[in-house]
Amino acid sequence: MAHTCRGTISLHGALIHTEESCTFVISNGGTQTFHIRAANEVERQRWVTALELAKAKAIRAIESEDEEESCYEPADAEVSNMVKVLNGRLENLETCRELISKHGAALQRSLTELESIDSAVDVSAKIKAVNERATLFRITSNAMINKCGEFLELASQQGRKWQRILIYEREQKRRFQEMVEQLAKDHSLLEQAAKDHRIPRPSNSPLSDEDDETTEFYDAYEGEESCDTEKFVLKINVAKSRKRDTDDASGSSSDVEEMGTMQRDITVVSSSLDLSIRETAESGRTQCDTKTKTSSNQASNQKLGESSDVSAPASDSQSKKIRRRRLRVPDKPIYPLNLWSIMKNCIGKELSKIPMPVNFSEPLSMLQRLAEDFEYAEILDRAAQCKDVHEQLAYVAAFTVSSYSTTANRTGKPFNPLLGETYEFDRTEDLGWRVISEQVSHHPPMVAQHCEGKEWTCWQEFTMASKFRGKYLQVVPLGIAHLRFHENGQHFTWRKVTTTVHNIIVGKLWVDQHGDIDIINHTNGSKCHLSFIPYSYFTRDVQRKVKGCVMDKDGDVKWVINGTWDGKIDIAPVISVSGTPENPVYKTGEYTTIWRVRPPPSDCEKFYNFTELACQLNEMEEGVAPTDSRFRPDQRLMEQGEWQEANTVKVKLEEKQRAARRQREAAIAAMASGNMALNYDNNDEQPSDNDDDDDDQAVSDSQSDAPGKSYSTYQPIWFDRELDPITGSIAHKYKGGYWEAKERHDWSMCPSIF
Repeated sequence: MAHTCRGTISLHGALIHTEESCTFVISNGGTQTFHIRAANEVERQRWVTALELAKAKAIRAIESEDEEESCYEPADAEVSNMVKVLNGRLENLETCRELISKHGAALQRSLTELESIDSAVDVSAKIKAVNERATLFRITSNAMINKCGEFLELASQQGRKWQRILIYEREQKRRFQEMVEQLAKDHSLLEQAAKDHRIPRPSNSPLSDEDDETTEFYDAYEGEESCDTEKFVLKINVAKSRKRDTDDASGSSSDVEEMGTMQRDITVVSSSLDLSIRETAESGRTQCDTKTKTSSNQASNQKLGESSDVSAPASDSQSKKIRRRRLRVPDKPIYPLNLWSIMKNCIGKELSKIPMPVNFSEPLSMLQRLAEDFEYAEILDRAAQCKDVHEQLAYVAAFTVSSYSTTANRTGKPFNPLLGETYEFDRTEDLGWRVISEQVSHHPPMVAQHCEGKEWTCWQEFTMASKFRGKYLQVVPLGIAHLRFHENGQHFTWRKVTTTVHNIIVGKLWVDQHGDIDIINHTNGSKCHLSFIPYSYFTRDVQRKVKGCVMDKDGDVKWVINGTWDGKIDIAPVISVSGTPENPVYKTGEYTTIWRVRPPPSDCEKFYNFTELACQLNEMEEGVAPTDSRFRPDQRLMEQGEWQEANTVKVKLEEKQRAARRQREAAIAAMASGNMALNYDNNDEQPSDNDDDDDDQAVSDSQSDAPGKSYSTYQPIWFDRELDPITGSIAHKYKGGYWEAKERHDWSMCPSIF
């Protein structure tokens, strides 16, 4: 498969399901989907059965490789046990040596006494004693020989094992040294380049032509533009040929590039006095004019004052009725950790397959972390009131950006949910929304989420591709998020951007978001393109910046978006257009701040940099399902500061999950083997009889409950896999029933996973 034109899908993470009588689909749960058609239904069943068996074999092979690699690093208990066994064998050898010395000396004395005896009567008695002493000596010698053989065999086995471990450790040490040396060189070069690049420049001097070519954002110009005018260029990828329907639905830019892309430059000129992003991030930089700056601040404060009420999570009348929730969690303890002993076996592995201790985690599961995306759901409530659909799309864009605001200082890894684990967060009384999530797949890890607001519904299927590269850890989301407004029926989809955690080994951890998001309105064809600018040493602009625009179905820009993903988002309408059709110039009106991050607690660094909402995610509640993340024991122990116990319980939970999966795989393999044999029999007996269609369908139904269902070893409780009419792919969607089961206090359908 080194040279292919259609791409490849890893078998161990593939999702296989039937679609029509002779068609089946193979997908990686995100970006790639293959539709394969067989000659007849019997042949399709053979293919699907063979692929399922091969998938199970691939998963077992990966796990066996992980086990082989893990054996190179014996635990402290294993090493102690090994040393104890060797000491026991040495003690046995020492005991045998003492017995041989004792019996040998006794035999020597008996032989000496035998030589000195003259009487024949005494000779026979002494010979008998000599024989007894010789027998004891022989038995002891044989025992000594056996013990020596056992010790030699054990030492040989352990010697080979320790030799492999030593070779592995030397290789890892060499790679680590090279990595650290390269990191030090890169750091030194970057520091020197940053010092050379950051040359003081008067604020009233225009940028040179060279600067214009190397940066996308521009400082104020003298002459043609006034000092309160800001200008930037937004590059948008436009497909040369017609997009496929699946690409339009998903909002993915990677699939479009396969068809061929070209860049369209859109120049945005703003005359707003409310552009305070630069003032916020670079408060010490000189402004164009003191009077202009004062009027700008007054206008900004007036706008923020008007929007402050809508940012509040609840009104005064509502706050009297809702329950009091906690505002913090126990402080994070400080435990020593041998970083290298953990990291050396992680290089190049999938993030979900790394056996991380809780020392790298935060006391929240991935289900709870995804629920945190709705911390600023009041933006969607305001978007639902918009009469202009393009302005509504700008608010949706601000909501997608706000979901990253909590990641700026959160470097802890959330717990990987167990298969079947759920999480509910009902904030209808105070925040106006409630969410239910479930871990619907383990290979690959996949979360299905459904959130209901008063005037909107949002759902997504979240999965990701992640790799640890030594210097950094990168997470690429693959799922698609949906949003639908109840009143006007507008339906939006988008994908998330790439998250990178830097300085994994050397330096302080920090998080960066980068990439593009295309938010597509499938109702009227409009689109919002957002660009998350990656961190760079060589820019004069604000870091963590986001810029974008809202376009109608014809590609004309209607709204402009500007801000930072950890600070605020401003939007402005387009009031005039100039330039050429290929490179238009859009002039905007005044900017309005539609989202600003709420400050975290002052001492949040003591408890994982949690916001108030994050502190409430794992708070115990009555009436939730027994599979809820709040009941996960290792996560609860970590929150309480008992990290050693949490690590022990975590290993037990993971082993319990593996055992349950092996049982399901054995059952599905046995069933698949039996059905495959039945297919062979039906095909041999009546190969061309049209009446066999009913029999083949019966075989298909025995393997799959209904057409379109996956040949899966696990069926989610609250979500069903079905065809998404928007994206054209199979995805998990909430089937209902959770909140009704909570009202009845009926959780009989829930498995025991904790």
